[in-house]
Amino acid sequence: MFVHVVNFWLKKGLSAEDIQKFEAGVSSLADVDTVDVFSVGKPAKTDRPVIDRSYDYCLLTTFEEEAGHDVYQTHPIHLKFIEDCASLWDKVLIYDSESI
Repeated sequence: MFVHVVNFWLKKGLSAEDIQKFEAGVSSLADVDTVDVFSVGKPAKTDRPVIDRSYDYCLLTTFEEEAGHDVYQTHPIHLKFIEDCASLWDKVLIYDSESI
């Protein structure tokens, strides 16, 4: 399994409309046909010293294999999300892993 985790830090002071635009855009990624598992959310309220809650949204997607992830990266839905929403975030941090 190939796991793709993306944390987003949105720009401060975005309007409710901008936040809705981001949420709709990131949610559209679930429609990419190579995605097996899709989840997007905000930091949980857990509070321990080892937890980083500084991000605004976390996207989790899994793929059967890396090839599915590669299709996702160039898929028109993914490219449209980046085109429409990249102006809304200050920082993106990505963690990719493969199951052992």
